[in-house]
Amino acid sequence: MKDMLKAPFLTEMIRTQTNMYAHGWDERNGGNISLLLDEKEAAEYVNVNKVIRAIPTGFSQPELNGKYFLVTGTGKYFKNAQYTPETDLGLIRLADGGQTAELLWGFEDGGRFTSELPAHMMSHAARLKVCPENRVVLHCHPTNILAMTFVHTLDEREFTRTLWRMCTECIMVFPDGVNVLPWMLCGTNEIGAATAEKMKTARIVVWAQHGIYGAGRDLDEAFGLIETVEKAAEVYLKIAHLPRLNTLTDEQLKIMEKGYGVKAREGYLD
Repeated sequence: MKDMLKAPFLTEMIRTQTNMYAHGWDERNGGNISLLLDEKEAAEYVNVNKVIRAIPTGFSQPELNGKYFLVTGTGKYFKNAQYTPETDLGLIRLADGGQTAELLWGFEDGGRFTSELPAHMMSHAARLKVCPENRVVLHCHPTNILAMTFVHTLDEREFTRTLWRMCTECIMVFPDGVNVLPWMLCGTNEIGAATAEKMKTARIVVWAQHGIYGAGRDLDEAFGLIETVEKAAEVYLKIAHLPRLNTLTDEQLKIMEKGYGVKAREGYLD
């Protein structure tokens, strides 16, 4: 059995958490990540036949039964993951149709997975139907995208179009746009189901007055996706109160579509 603390997926998870905290996206114990692992990959580092604890999840997700996930813990600070990964992170396997999380490694202080696990698992299930290579769901509280939800209409088309216009590369990075949820209580199955529904059509879901959910094929892709959206929101907030002398037009966005070889979300360009 290989040393779990040297597993590449654990190293990359810790690196991502540390970077997110440094960006100011995950204050205190804010934010959570889940990374889908192959059984073969997990079995190199943990005994998949030895369940440390069985933890009820409070939801059902039959299509993920038997899947392995490295997940962040509830109440844990991202800044500490590099020092105490064995308590701040856990490797779980879903069982009983998703109603049970079998702990195979981590949470050594008796902790458990993030309270947002329902939203993560429902989003994984939704994204896997769209992109079978999806492996990551990432939630955080980027300052500028959060602020933008206070001063911009939450209409998804208009929200997306504003972000696309803030930086030339935006339409290349997220041509599927962003979806937006009005404020809902976090940590519930209800917001999990609503987020998963939005994940069917976009890899970014903005939670108004709260933060953002992003999905991707790996940690770099999910991080970079959120990073680009957050940069666009920052530019918007810097200029929103100023006279607009120049802008990216729909015609220019269409030129970028062709130049980048991407397809903007249907109906989002005039």
